[in-house]
Amino acid sequence: MGRLFWKFFFSILLAQVAATAAIGGAVWLKARAATEARPSDIETGPPAEMSIESAAATLAFGGTDGLRQLLENMPRHRVYAVGDDGKELLGRIATPSMLSEAQKMLASPDPRGVRQVTAPNGQRYLLFLPSRRHQGALEAPDSRALLAGSGIPGLDPRAFRRQESRRPPAPLLDGPGNTRDPGLAPRMDAAGTHPPPPPSGNDARALTGPGPGPAPGAGPDPGRVEPGGPPPRFRPLTPFIPIGAAVLASLLFAALLAWYFARPIRELRQAFDAAASGDLAPRFTAKPRAGGDELTTLGRDFDRMTGRLRSLLDGQKNLLHDVSHELRSPLARLQAAIGLAHQQPEKAAASMERIERESVRMDKLVGELLTLSRLEAGAFDAPRQDFSIGELLDDILQDARFEAATNGREVAFSSSADAQVNGQPELLARAIENVIRNAIKHSPAGGKVDVETVLDARFIRIRVMDSGPGVAQDDLGKIFQPFYRSSNTEKDVDGHGLGLAIAQQVVQQHGGRIAAANRTGGGLCVELSLPLASA
Repeated sequence: MGRLFWKFFFSILLAQVAATAAIGGAVWLKARAATEARPSDIETGPPAEMSIESAAATLAFGGTDGLRQLLENMPRHRVYAVGDDGKELLGRIATPSMLSEAQKMLASPDPRGVRQVTAPNGQRYLLFLPSRRHQGALEAPDSRALLAGSGIPGLDPRAFRRQESRRPPAPLLDGPGNTRDPGLAPRMDAAGTHPPPPPSGNDARALTGPGPGPAPGAGPDPGRVEPGGPPPRFRPLTPFIPIGAAVLASLLFAALLAWYFARPIRELRQAFDAAASGDLAPRFTAKPRAGGDELTTLGRDFDRMTGRLRSLLDGQKNLLHDVSHELRSPLARLQAAIGLAHQQPEKAAASMERIERESVRMDKLVGELLTLSRLEAGAFDAPRQDFSIGELLDDILQDARFEAATNGREVAFSSSADAQVNGQPELLARAIENVIRNAIKHSPAGGKVDVETVLDARFIRIRVMDSGPGVAQDDLGKIFQPFYRSSNTEKDVDGHGLGLAIAQQVVQQHGGRIAAANRTGGGLCVELSLPLASA
């Protein structure tokens, strides 16, 4: 694994761990705040509203007796009715927290779950429904003695006994669906009071209480589940367990992402090593990667670069081969002329003439090679200037007509307009001269070479058209390569195949284009497009 893999790995891991810790911490803090918040002592839901509205209507129209009968016969949602003296109508215990919360809710702009109603006798009662954790625990007769020592006013056991003796017997439930016979007289103890019935069914659950906290002074163990009671309250896990799991998942995910991004870079590095050792074969184009991205594009660009390098290296090899071949022939003729001069001294003058001619040819070849090499390297740094392309063509055509006339050929020129071109006149003159001389060489005896110029908005176009055999269609793009000879070229045509290659380099360095096309009536047309000086 390289450094880039670990950079990706730790960057992704840290980002995921930070996000997980922030989100997990926020969720845990919110859950903890929700669990630690003190639950409300007053029910405010729709069932509580209905029960309180029913109790309020009964108190308003039936008085306290009617409300007492209603409350005693309520199987669920038993509403508390606390008078101005702080006593509940049925003698049940209303804790100070319940009363305080009820008063606050009554004073609020929207008192939901609390009503204050005045009875026909003028007594006012505060009606509310305690929460489920208070229901049962504060109604059980056995819990009153436990709460008597809590210091809350009105919790004297004797007062409970007096209120209990005044209460009419209410139907008691032994369990779901079982009701004691209300006609049976309850048994009394020696003091003349009714002993509390044995706890069973719902009453047993009322004694223990479903709430989370024990009654003052006594209560069940918070860690133990009472039989028939509710399950223990869910307590959220500490944040370390989910954070640890998230970190582990982030670790695996970061490793996969880092490997995914580092793999193509590792392949690129291997490709660079192979290219440095001379292997320029394509590596990424042959096996395209699914889900192309910038790295895939980079691989294709690398293949295109190696393909260009391979083409250049092949071109250099071919150039070296062609140069060797072109130099070998005149050197062989030089050696033959020197040998002939030694063997036949009387023919020394003819041998010296042949040696001179071959030396000039080699010098010309070496000069053209040097010119092409300097053009490809951009070594021509002569200052540029604006000049007339018409005047330049006049000088070139004078020499071309003289050369064509000696070989029985003709050069014609037609121009629609003159134009100014910015560049190096000597280089452009050499490029145009190479194209015209190439056309003269490939035109038959008595043939004609037409030169014309066409001016448009941005370019001046110079067309050189010969009357020779033309070039094979497949060879049109190759005739500008060094030492290339078309299959239609006659074998006795003088030249080394460097003239058009030099012309292409010169025109391209001046911001122009050069192209070749076969003429309809036969022959080849080479067009040079040069940008205008003001374009």
